[in-house]
Amino acid sequence: MNSRSARASLASSPTAVGAITVLVVVVAVFLAYNANRGLPFVPTYKVSAAVPNAANLVAGNDVRVAGVRVGTVTSIDPVQGQSGETNARLNLTLDKTVDPLPRDTTVTVRNQSTIGLKYLQLNLGRSTQGFQNGDRIPISQDRPLPVDLDQLFNTFDEPTREGVQTSLRGFGDALAGRGGQLNGGLSALGRAVASAQPLVHNLAAPSTGLGRFFHSLESLGSTVAPVAVQQAELFEGLDATFGAFARVSRPFLQESISKGAPTEDAAIRSFPALRPFLDHSATFFTNLQPGVEALADSAPDYAAGISLGVPALRRSPVFSNQLLLTSESILGFQNTPGVTNGLALLSDTNRALDDPLAFITPSQTVCNYLALLFRNVASLGASGDGLGTWSKVVTFTAAPGPNDQSSPSSSPANGPPTVRDPGSGLPANYLHYNPYPNTAAPGQPRECEAGNEPYNPPTQSVIGNPPGNQGTSTDEQQVKKKNKGKKKGGSK
Repeated sequence: MNSRSARASLASSPTAVGAITVLVVVVAVFLAYNANRGLPFVPTYKVSAAVPNAANLVAGNDVRVAGVRVGTVTSIDPVQGQSGETNARLNLTLDKTVDPLPRDTTVTVRNQSTIGLKYLQLNLGRSTQGFQNGDRIPISQDRPLPVDLDQLFNTFDEPTREGVQTSLRGFGDALAGRGGQLNGGLSALGRAVASAQPLVHNLAAPSTGLGRFFHSLESLGSTVAPVAVQQAELFEGLDATFGAFARVSRPFLQESISKGAPTEDAAIRSFPALRPFLDHSATFFTNLQPGVEALADSAPDYAAGISLGVPALRRSPVFSNQLLLTSESILGFQNTPGVTNGLALLSDTNRALDDPLAFITPSQTVCNYLALLFRNVASLGASGDGLGTWSKVVTFTAAPGPNDQSSPSSSPANGPPTVRDPGSGLPANYLHYNPYPNTAAPGQPRECEAGNEPYNPPTQSVIGNPPGNQGTSTDEQQVKKKNKGKKKGGSK
């Protein structure tokens, strides 16, 4: 049988034709099913790429370079980074035509259509070194798009759509029946645009730095983006605040605004006149501050005085009625001839006594000398016998020595410079005399020298005030201090 008869017998056999047809269909289905993974027996170039988010990519999506399909995404695996974050690893099967990819190649997940299909775009770099088969493109070379199409569509959620609808209804109500006004506005806008051309040219000039302004706005937006929720809450609070204002806008806020200008005019006219008063008030309160601080310490005394003064004031009407007769008597005395001259002489006497009293008063108020004088005078009658009292007198003679005071001398006693005279062995004789001791009078040191003078220095004559301050303590003052200390100790 020749070959032609064999082919004729094969074509005429339905079983053989059916088997061949089924085989071709199976091969076609197999090739179609594996088309996304590459054709069999075709050499491929396999690498992987790390991205932060697979962004709706699925196995079988295209890998493109400049829009040309060069491979497919074989599989997608989740991996965990060194710092604990989760990333996606894209296993790519590429044509040998792009082998090897430059080392600075970047990847970007892009939209293939508006229905959500994605593909991986390879942005070839210029490096002379390339990725070998099985290498991984690091995650640092991922270049995600700032805003993806699905993200843009996701912004129009239900609250946003309702807000847009409300805005459109408001714009429609605002623009309805205002066609003529809009036409006039557009006409005026043309003239405004023509007039704004110099301004626009200035803004477009590089020296203006308008581009840097928008970059700064972008930086500002990125700065406030983390607090967007707080800002939203702020605007929500402002809405509640302004809503509260809206409820009292009329007539309260309206009257406040309408009457605010006249009030400001009145304040402008009044404040210059009030300024001296305020300055004087500030000075007054500054000067009053020490008195107020002292009043805090004196408050208990004032409280006691008030508690005692209230009963006294209640009884004062009876006392006032009695004062009427007294006042009439004093008035009659004032009108008596000679009283005025006597009062004038008394005033002159008081003025004459001002200086002596100012000098004598500290001897009692500071040193208690007058009280000591009367005590000592009273003691003259404290000693004696049945026939009367006497004063105790002690006589003594001055120590002998040069210029001693027991006989006329040419100078004050100024005995030898040693403690005892080497010749006679008698004590040294030095005159210490203070005829005018200090009594804390005006112009003197605050000290009570009388009765407190020390014999100092013992080897030198001292006439007048001794050196140093002798203090203000006298006999009766020491007794009072001791008694006061005993009372305090007993009260504890």
